[in-house]
Amino acid sequence: MLPKYDVIVVGAGHAGCEAAHAAARMGSKVLLCTMNMNTIAQMSCNPAMGGVAKGQIVREIDALGGMSGIISDKSMIQFRMLNRSKGPAMWSPRSQNDRMRFAEEWRLALEQTPNVDFWQEMVTNIIVKDGRVTGVRTGIGMEFEAKAVVLTNGTFLNGIIHIGEKQMGGGRTGEGAAKGITEQLVQLGFEAGRMKTGTPPRVDGRSLDYSKMEEQLGDEIPEKFSFSDETKPLTQQRSCWITYTNKAVHETLETGFDRSPMFNGRIQGLGPRYCPSIEDKINRFAERDRHQIFVEPEGWNTVEIYVNGFSTSLPEDVQYEAMRKIPGFENAKMFRPGYAIEYDFFPPTQLKITLETQLIDNLYFAGQINGTTGYEEAACQGLIAGINAHRKVQELEPFILKRSDAYIGVLIDDLINKGTEEPYRMFTSRAEFRILLRQDNADLRLTELGHRIGLASDQRLEKLLDKKNDLNRLINDLQQKKVEPNDVNEGLEHLASATIKEKITVEKLLKRPQIDIKSVGSLDKELESYLAKYSNDVLEQAEIQIKYDSYINKEKAMAEKISQMEDLKFPTNFNVDDIKALSTEAREKIRKIKPETIGQASRISGVNPADISIIMVYLGR
Repeated sequence: MLPKYDVIVVGAGHAGCEAAHAAARMGSKVLLCTMNMNTIAQMSCNPAMGGVAKGQIVREIDALGGMSGIISDKSMIQFRMLNRSKGPAMWSPRSQNDRMRFAEEWRLALEQTPNVDFWQEMVTNIIVKDGRVTGVRTGIGMEFEAKAVVLTNGTFLNGIIHIGEKQMGGGRTGEGAAKGITEQLVQLGFEAGRMKTGTPPRVDGRSLDYSKMEEQLGDEIPEKFSFSDETKPLTQQRSCWITYTNKAVHETLETGFDRSPMFNGRIQGLGPRYCPSIEDKINRFAERDRHQIFVEPEGWNTVEIYVNGFSTSLPEDVQYEAMRKIPGFENAKMFRPGYAIEYDFFPPTQLKITLETQLIDNLYFAGQINGTTGYEEAACQGLIAGINAHRKVQELEPFILKRSDAYIGVLIDDLINKGTEEPYRMFTSRAEFRILLRQDNADLRLTELGHRIGLASDQRLEKLLDKKNDLNRLINDLQQKKVEPNDVNEGLEHLASATIKEKITVEKLLKRPQIDIKSVGSLDKELESYLAKYSNDVLEQAEIQIKYDSYINKEKAMAEKISQMEDLKFPTNFNVDDIKALSTEAREKIRKIKPETIGQASRISGVNPADISIIMVYLGR
């Protein structure tokens, strides 16, 4: 007799891995179903994690007790903190990773997680009884029972791979498409759509001439994603390289446009606006005579190279000919061509804020099935779906992150209230509270929450509390400690900062734009000795909180004001059709999306401030 499970996770990509790990770690008995055990946590596209806004998400996953940060650290070959020249709200960690080690580390982590079982086979149906999911059925007819199911199918649902005029079914190169689930969900009443993404050619690094490229080194003092002590920063790194396309490359690519599935109508799905294919770039930006190409190694020891910026679905002969006209690629040997892939997704306005579907109880969607793009976006959805599936099974309150809590909260709120007609990608500009949602303070924001729900470990909490104590002590001391003009004026002149005429607190010195925490230490030997007692992350955190104090407080006040609307829940018997004064569009959108709070309703596209005022009056507010 087959065992029964609390949670079944379908798909073992980034979303599926986080969902399975979270639910199991919190105490659920979990079955992770995948079509191929050897492709668990495959990096289907570029071998990298993080980047602008995405790096913040990885740190938030880690702070809550998820695994993406730890896995990224363990498989990292290069680290860079992007946007250091801008304010700390824009700083974004990014790692280059060893593709094979990343997948291996995830599989080992899942195998070592108690409560996780595996099943290698295609899931073709979910089992539904009385409006509630009760399990899954596989291609050979196996039926597994569960109290909740999380679908994380990635690009596999009726996936079609396009290379020029060639088409083949598949969810990824060398792997078959998943059949059956879309058709069943549509029969159950779900709305489905098609999206498209793409990937570039992979080449032999031994055939490239790096002397014609610009070397891109990692940070001189590399950091890491995870706040835990389980990983250490890199002591050595591999370089990436930068080169550029040119007019000859573009002209060669254009010879294949008549055979391009993007331009002759064979691809119906919309691709990611902010990660266009090379043919899309030269078509949309015809005035530009070159585009940047990032040459990224796939690991520590492999010769395989990822040609970032050259994503394409043109015929392979055109790809090859054009690529060899890029400086440094004149003798390039191709391992495999780039391709586009079309797949089914389900507009996320059909979900609750927990990522549970509105139509079927205890059924959750996470990742590209919801119309997102990117490992990080998928991973954080998997984490939240796994947490909420576990909590629903255990009859606990749902776990919800607000927009002012995390980028994860912004992403989910955007998806369920606004939906998406193209692959959704996270940017810092999507977050109205990005001064609060920095990568450096993700642990301060989220680790206590993660520990409270049983995901973040006791050691994580202890480390956080020690950091908080150190931080509070340091900030308090810097507010109290004063320096004499005779002790610091020479140093201030050297830093091109105005001298002082009387005693001044170190806090006031730190507020000056020319002065950071390290240069403050160089002004005074006693102060330098005192600061040496603290870790770099505590020093950096103290500096940010002191320098940006007024901005942080202003944003906190705004977030608190807005959160009052988040606490105003619609009554269970609320019927929007009873409010005749509402616009027709507002009624239709609220009926479809079913917001749980006034705050959520206010962010639905088509619901304007006047509509919210009418609702508030109707509810007696």
